[in-house]
Amino acid sequence: MNPDSTPRTITIDPVTRIEGHAKITLHLDDAGEIAAARFHVVEYRGFETFCEGRPFTEMAGITARICGICPVSHLLAAAKTGDKLLGVQPPSAARQLRRLLNLAQICQSHALSFFHLSSPDFLLGWESDPAKRNVFGLMAADPELARAGIRLRQFGQQIIELLAGRKIHSAWAVPGGVRSPLSAIARDWILERLPEARTTAAAALELYKKLLDGPLQREQLTFGDFPSLFMGLVAPDGRWECIEGAIRFIDSHGRIVADGLSEDDYASFLGEAVESWSYLKFPYYKPLGYPEGMYRVGPLARLNVCERIGTAWADAELAELRQRSGTVESGGRIITSSFAYHHARLVEIVACLEGIEQLVADDALMGGRIRAHASLNANGAVGVSEAPRGTLFHHYRVNDDGLITRVNLIIATGQNNLAMNRTVAQIAREFIPTPVAAGAEIPEPLLNRVEAGIRCFDPCLSCSTHAAGQMPLRIELVDAAGRVLAERVRD
Repeated sequence: MNPDSTPRTITIDPVTRIEGHAKITLHLDDAGEIAAARFHVVEYRGFETFCEGRPFTEMAGITARICGICPVSHLLAAAKTGDKLLGVQPPSAARQLRRLLNLAQICQSHALSFFHLSSPDFLLGWESDPAKRNVFGLMAADPELARAGIRLRQFGQQIIELLAGRKIHSAWAVPGGVRSPLSAIARDWILERLPEARTTAAAALELYKKLLDGPLQREQLTFGDFPSLFMGLVAPDGRWECIEGAIRFIDSHGRIVADGLSEDDYASFLGEAVESWSYLKFPYYKPLGYPEGMYRVGPLARLNVCERIGTAWADAELAELRQRSGTVESGGRIITSSFAYHHARLVEIVACLEGIEQLVADDALMGGRIRAHASLNANGAVGVSEAPRGTLFHHYRVNDDGLITRVNLIIATGQNNLAMNRTVAQIAREFIPTPVAAGAEIPEPLLNRVEAGIRCFDPCLSCSTHAAGQMPLRIELVDAAGRVLAERVRD
């Protein structure tokens, strides 16, 4: 490629069926081959700055309002950071109630991702009409499945409301614990509806496995299948964990790279790079440098780093996932395909349902001590939890009056940023015919697959950046001289 020439680009703007706004540019060299891919997050991040000056006791309620998809995740990470600023350990019942809330959050978020955002591609087809390739098209084509997915998400949301008082933007979790215990009404409601939720999860798994054995085989092999590190929380015995435990890194061969890491020391092993073409940061594993320290977080990463889940049904599904998709190099232990995030979400839904069933049977959650009280005992703290999309860090600095002086939020979507860019590039090379001729028509199904590579990670861009607005889908093919050779707009 001539370094003095301007590469041609194919632009997908914005990426659809994700939370937030972004675009994708595919950069072509002079020969018309895919040279690189960039996932541009075009929303501006401002949340950390306007938290400054607020009392740290308000941060749980404030950060829960970053977006309407991940409020519980920020609520819990903020509350855990507040625990450390107070220097207290919440009572056991409070910690288990927080766990129950997080399991409900993961369940409802994964149901949204699978049934509403991704399944239209699987069930309606990559070639289907974009105007109908959405949840409404799914309702028309398979109303029973669509209804079941909606009710599974509702199950998780209703648990959140029963515990925290509202489905989104709650302030129930606070530094030191939670505001209220599990009520008898809530427990009865959960137990009554658990069987339906389990039936839906089982049906979704059966359907998805059939798709993997048939029309989705190629996608499983080509949607972001590459070696990387994986990061997530694990319990002391290596079990799957969603809110406590220590940080573990594992590589694509199944070798534990680092274990027992504390979130307090995140700056020693996580770096945050920036690029001029995106507002989304690029975290990386420091010992390997940037960008070689690429790692992935989220449902697939959590299942890769853990030894087991610890409940019968989920462990059986985890074993099958590894048998189906684990790499030869890792002895079947590690799954490297980003497309397997979809399967991992379904396995985690099972884990959440089994965990919810165990927790609501514990009478200790019905009352007793649920909050520890103290004054400010530290000027800085880091809290961590597993959000649906991956490991979430909250780092606060406060003055002696408890007012926030600095905030750093390390969001799961940002931690997957390097992997998302590499996924898009791999898909583009596989599905977009090259060399791309001047004025060539890029078929809709191929463009949709490029977008779908991003949807594997279920990114939440409002958490990552924070802005508002709406943009049309615009695709441009630009030659080396900067001339627009072809343009395509999707309303």
